[in-house]
Amino acid sequence: MFRAKNILQAQDLIKSLLDAHLSSQEEAIFGEFLEGLAIFICNKVYGGIKSAAEGIDLQFRKGHVLYIISIKSGPNWGNSRQIAKMKDDFRKAKRVLRSSGAYTNIEAVNGCCYGKDDKPDKGDYQKLCGQLFWEFISGDSSLYIDIIEPLGHEAKKRNDEFQEAYSSIINKFTQQFIAEFCANGVINWKKLVEFNSGKEPGKD
Repeated sequence: MFRAKNILQAQDLIKSLLDAHLSSQEEAIFGEFLEGLAIFICNKVYGGIKSAAEGIDLQFRKGHVLYIISIKSGPNWGNSRQIAKMKDDFRKAKRVLRSSGAYTNIEAVNGCCYGKDDKPDKGDYQKLCGQLFWEFISGDSSLYIDIIEPLGHEAKKRNDEFQEAYSSIINKFTQQFIAEFCANGVINWKKLVEFNSGKEPGKD
């Protein structure tokens, strides 16, 4: 893909590779942070706890209903197989909780930390996104906006530190890449593809 994009400079290639990796890592880390934040807030308001059931992130009682929640970052988080797995996790959790005799009225919720879904009723579970989700676990309709300001302050504080480390990695990897995969200042794509996709010597 990078060859097809006609990338000619080693630093551009390294930066593209690093940015792609960081993007996937950032999404995972941010998702974990939001999940932890949601559990913390719900615990303070409704006594919510991290669920021990497989695939269930949060459970709490509101009125006479026990809610079991699978938390995702945004509304378009999974394919049909992953959604089927979540629904199966909901069914199993309900069965286990009801067998204890302590809970009879149990409702499942797919909570999404941002975004919207115009049809929250999915039949056997509710899908609550963005404002609806944060209000559901906190009782505060403006919480989804209120949490943005402290996040912004924290991001600004760490930005300079991140940029310094990011530049250092780019420079280090670029230097190593040039030594390994460049000849006379030109990227040796054949050697790079062989390194990335060729079979190991001695293996048929």
